[in-house]
Amino acid sequence: MGKICPICGKEHELSVYTRKAKTIIKGIEVEYDEQYYLCSNKKNDNEFATASMENANLLNARNAYRIQMGLLTSDEIVEIREKYGLSQVDLSQILGWGEATISRYESKAIQDSAYDNILRLIKNNPVMLYYFYFKNNMAINENKKEIIKHKLEEELESKGRDSLVRSKLESYYLNYSTPSIENGYKELDIDKLEQVINYIAMNVDNLYKVKLMKFLWYIDVYCFQATGKSMTGLVYAHAKMGALPLGHDAILTLDEVICVEEETEDYDNTRFHIIFNDKLRLDMLTKADKKIIDKVVDKFKEKKTKFIVDYMHKEEAYIHTEDEEIISFEWAKYVK
Repeated sequence: MGKICPICGKEHELSVYTRKAKTIIKGIEVEYDEQYYLCSNKKNDNEFATASMENANLLNARNAYRIQMGLLTSDEIVEIREKYGLSQVDLSQILGWGEATISRYESKAIQDSAYDNILRLIKNNPVMLYYFYFKNNMAINENKKEIIKHKLEEELESKGRDSLVRSKLESYYLNYSTPSIENGYKELDIDKLEQVINYIAMNVDNLYKVKLMKFLWYIDVYCFQATGKSMTGLVYAHAKMGALPLGHDAILTLDEVICVEEETEDYDNTRFHIIFNDKLRLDMLTKADKKIIDKVVDKFKEKKTKFIVDYMHKEEAYIHTEDEEIISFEWAKYVK
């Protein structure tokens, strides 16, 4: 059985034809494949397109523009989302975009270069998508949070990641993957970070999270003063309790860091006690490294956390930066 032809009004077989067509999109002329029907019962004005065919032609034109401008096509955006098993709304929420954004990019709207760059970042890098998940998960439907997290972790495992915790910490440093003044001209070195933490824990009995984070900042700053590079590659931000490294929670869950949760005496709060891991070798630490760490340990070992926090609050690096602002190692020269 054929279809009712809107040209001649009769029922007959309709053939689909494809031709090259040109149009102007955002001031750029593009060539694309256009499909249409022909009515065989009429010689002139015998072509037409259905609404769905016109939508497909328009999408082809927009994708031709995307290719010409070096942007991901709508099909490529669909592939990214399906690779991670996410709905359009899921991916939009993870990236912190409006819920309909991915739907529009897959159907009619053309993404700008900034949005395209983010999509390219997550295309082959599950760590990047994992980073966005933790950054924006407050916007994700509560019933789907754990499901999405599980999907992302499965993808990370399929990539052969040594540790999901390492991947999570690495995700905070994707914007600091090259040496810069923000990371003290050193890329994040997780192996060395684990050894630094354990060396501190070996020499400090009552080592808790806030105290550790201050130790790490002073160690990196003193190392920068002495060598022009930090020791760990951590990036620090201005926080209420002083300098705080990005991904501080992930640091405490690293494979070689032993962290025990303890209740405070009033049972209202939990504190994190870092204990020396005697199974971890400290072979990455040079004599010069240990000398710098010893300097910080000797300075603050017997001091209470509040004293160290108050002391840090008086540093020029803290006074002249705002809440959540990255504390540049340019301030190292002013550290006491």
